[in-house]
Amino acid sequence: MTTARFLVVLDADSTLIRDEVIELLADEAGRRDEVQAATEAAMRGEVDFATSLRSRVSALEGVPIDAFERVRARIRPTPGVRELTAAVHERGGVVGVVSGGFHEILDHVAPALGVDRWRANRLEIADDALTGRVNGEIVDAAAKASSLRSWAAELGVAARATIAIGDGANDLRMMDAAGLGLAFNAKPAVREAASLVIGPQDLAEVIALLP
Repeated sequence: MTTARFLVVLDADSTLIRDEVIELLADEAGRRDEVQAATEAAMRGEVDFATSLRSRVSALEGVPIDAFERVRARIRPTPGVRELTAAVHERGGVVGVVSGGFHEILDHVAPALGVDRWRANRLEIADDALTGRVNGEIVDAAAKASSLRSWAAELGVAARATIAIGDGANDLRMMDAAGLGLAFNAKPAVREAASLVIGPQDLAEVIALLP
């Protein structure tokens, strides 16, 4: 069994990367504005995440799968992310990402940024286009928290040696489950609930907090 000294788990959109992937996909359907407004409401915790995600994904119906490549090309890694993942590895830690976004993008982005394991939603595809539905169980706040706990157990890492980093209401349960919950680029409710707030949008700021 692989073991680690500690575990760092990040959200993806607006944390690991600077973008909201569902908004980039909605650009391909010409529906970015409506999806962006719904995303912001979900991140503030004003609506149930799973309900909101299904509604936003429905706006993607008909987007061809070749849009994934265009979206990947537009992804902007958050400043300091590579420095953070390198520092975690140097100190014997593991980096995980658990996202309300999509495997179709994260499977390419995560390994390139030094992430060791990740979990996200999958988009249903038929006839080389998106159907407007999520395929399988939705990664919501409960799934984020359970991912952190299960990864820690697999790695032999105590809860106190886990760090969770997120920006939205969907990250609160994961942050609460961690030994240290960091609000990064975060909404007000998340900043209030966090152990610490990272001010600059630079993930290298987290390095000083690593065990």
